[in-house]
Amino acid sequence: MQLPKICSILPLVMKMYADVLVEIRSKHIDKTFTYHVPESLEKEAIVGKRVLVLFGKQKLEGYILALKNTSDVKTKDILEILDEEPVLNEEMLELGKFLQEKTLSSLSSCYSAMLPKALKASKKTQIHKKETLYLTLSGELEELQKEVTSTSQKDVLALFENEARILKSRATKVSASAVKTLLKNGILNEEKEEVYRYQIKKQEEESAKILNDEQQLAKEKIVSSFQKNEIFLLHGITGSGKTEVYLNVIEEVLKLGKEAIVLVPEISLTPQFVERFSKRFPDDIALLHSGLSDGEKYDEWRKILRGEVHICIGARSASFAPFKNLGIIIMDEEHSESYKQESSPRYFALDVLKKRSQTHKCPLVLGSATPSLDSMARAGKKLYTYLPMKKRAQNAVLPECILVDMAEEVKNRHPIISRELECSIIEKLNKNEQVMLLLNRRGHSTTITCSNCGFTYRCPHCEISLTYHKSSKNLRCHYCGYTKYIDDLCPNCHEKSLNYYGLGTEKLEEYLENIFPTAKIVRMDADSTANKGMHEKITEDFQNHKYDILLGTQMISKGLDFPNVTLMGILDADASLQIPDYKSNEKTYSLLSQASGRAGRKEKKGLVIIQTFQPENYILQCVKNHAYLKFYQYEMNIRKTLKYPPFYYLILLTFKSKDYSTVSKEANKAKEFLEQNKDPQTILLGPTTANMFLVNGVYHFEILIKYRFDDKLINTIKELDKFVLLNKKVTMDIDFHY
Repeated sequence: MQLPKICSILPLVMKMYADVLVEIRSKHIDKTFTYHVPESLEKEAIVGKRVLVLFGKQKLEGYILALKNTSDVKTKDILEILDEEPVLNEEMLELGKFLQEKTLSSLSSCYSAMLPKALKASKKTQIHKKETLYLTLSGELEELQKEVTSTSQKDVLALFENEARILKSRATKVSASAVKTLLKNGILNEEKEEVYRYQIKKQEEESAKILNDEQQLAKEKIVSSFQKNEIFLLHGITGSGKTEVYLNVIEEVLKLGKEAIVLVPEISLTPQFVERFSKRFPDDIALLHSGLSDGEKYDEWRKILRGEVHICIGARSASFAPFKNLGIIIMDEEHSESYKQESSPRYFALDVLKKRSQTHKCPLVLGSATPSLDSMARAGKKLYTYLPMKKRAQNAVLPECILVDMAEEVKNRHPIISRELECSIIEKLNKNEQVMLLLNRRGHSTTITCSNCGFTYRCPHCEISLTYHKSSKNLRCHYCGYTKYIDDLCPNCHEKSLNYYGLGTEKLEEYLENIFPTAKIVRMDADSTANKGMHEKITEDFQNHKYDILLGTQMISKGLDFPNVTLMGILDADASLQIPDYKSNEKTYSLLSQASGRAGRKEKKGLVIIQTFQPENYILQCVKNHAYLKFYQYEMNIRKTLKYPPFYYLILLTFKSKDYSTVSKEANKAKEFLEQNKDPQTILLGPTTANMFLVNGVYHFEILIKYRFDDKLINTIKELDKFVLLNKKVTMDIDFHY
């Protein structure tokens, strides 16, 4: 009798394999690798979870991007599955691929940009849930008390006379050994409860305010577009009540059981802004921004993931908040440059939000007092729905704006604070009103030079002048972070002959203390707010009039609302006009207009004094007259003539190497390749040295590409990227501008 073949009577054992994207950001290794899923891990293996794998001889983390039953290659086993739930849901997985294509970055870097540090696939990350330990009784107190004889154990049990559970730390203060024994004997039980690290300060709840006609119309139009991916440009002058419109719209979204993302530039994410939302929506908000610790970001992210909150307020990273049922997306101060990430992947938050608006079929609201030229142009072409708000809320009026010619002031020995500004400050202080002063340059002095031998302190890695910070007696490079302690002697000739040139916020604070000795002055810049909570403390103290004068960098130019501020002084207003950037006019107009809007926001009339060496400059005249539309037309004509966005797209290729000769040759070879493969209408500029040619010992060359229609260009750049990758001494950054 012939026995049946063994394979025909045994059940078919199916193996499971996973395609894993390993956390290596190199474009050389931008692909998935197949690993075998051991039988013991099969139930836990889900697309979007992180895993631990062997990659060569290293143990690395990665993301499961696909599961399958076969493999054509020899595989290693997955060592461990790291998550209970996927950290990347289906939408996030697709969003990562969208970003990869949009920025030409590695897929790994795109997923990494989307997640808080605790959930990135990185072997260095060790962030755990914060848990509080509680103790409960295993039975009735009276019965349990009969089982113990030790006095210390009885003292511990006595804590439960009026409470069902107590903090373990409270019990161990009575007797740690007694608690240990009671737990061992089963008289006490231990419970763990997760505690979120960050808690928004409790506020007195506030009902919705009555909207004026412009606000009501804006709200109605946005609400009528629910269930559509319509894009609105809410162009409201400073103080027009855009935030109140946001609050009212979100209220309607929540009634539908849906969720909201509110993006705010980092410098506008003030305690005041969060306070307004928490008054209206208590216990329903998560925050995501750089001011939070890694642990706090981890907790806030999981609040969203678990559906415990319906609103996320945050900076650029909040674009990726893992909501599953979005009803509205809002980008406040949409013109802000902080919405563009400057490291790989160099993405625009607006691209992410547009994609999510399409996915969730919900409206996207772009709000600004000074919309970007690109957004205004799109509104003009009806690609965005335009919602103007031309009146300030609560009948407040726009401040009067005065331009002071500093050329005359310097002649009359008033090089820092003009006579006009000084007299106005004195007048406001005498009325018990408050003053804000903007100087967009931190530190004390920008250049230190020896008058004896001509020596100037420069960064050894970047070849630029070091900025002096008097509070720490340090010289710092604001590009690479190099720091050097300074003494009073010139390091070259050893004479006490150092001169300090240039004006930063530290020197301005010192100067103000001398000319206004009785005024209480506070400074807000990256240095004074470096410690956690200082931004909030300074804002709160100034709000409560503990200070008379607030001076600072651009972080005081937006998002702040102080009813008692009636004077805004702007120093060195010309500085940003001199920056070699096609957007310098736009940035200057936006900064000065936003800063001007801090004055006279309630019933008291405001005054703005702008100190400049170019009082007739057209941009400054537009700021003075609150003439955004005139500025827009003027700047659009320049952009059209010079072939800049929004009329042309730009791609900036930056070639970097520690070897000057190598990077120069590679940049020139790249230019030749592009010339041979581009559309005839596409314009190439360069290669040329970058504005910051040497940074941290690395040389930078740039090629600027201007194009309108070039179907082959993206593929050409992808091919060029492959060639550059072959030279390990050179890297190429790809940066899209539009």
